[in-house]
Amino acid sequence: MVIERFKNQDAIPVYRRFRDQGRMTPEGLEYVSGWVDTKLERCFQIMETSDPKLMAQWTARWSDIVDFEVVAVMSSADAVQAMQPKL
Repeated sequence: MVIERFKNQDAIPVYRRFRDQGRMTPEGLEYVSGWVDTKLERCFQIMETSDPKLMAQWTARWSDIVDFEVVAVMSSADAVQAMQPKL
């Protein structure tokens, strides 16, 4: 899960770059889905990769206009399975 905070709460540079250059993800990093808050200040994205270095490459391409928080997540079903031995 990637939480993007648009610098200065300004979505215009982000959407302008996306329009002009696309998502700019390196090969091997896949966009799954995303949501934007109603104030257009933050974006929440599910990204998928087996190589964390690709996530760093991608975030570096946007770091001048976006602050990133990257959180490794699993599905609820996987969490239930992981917890079963502990219950």
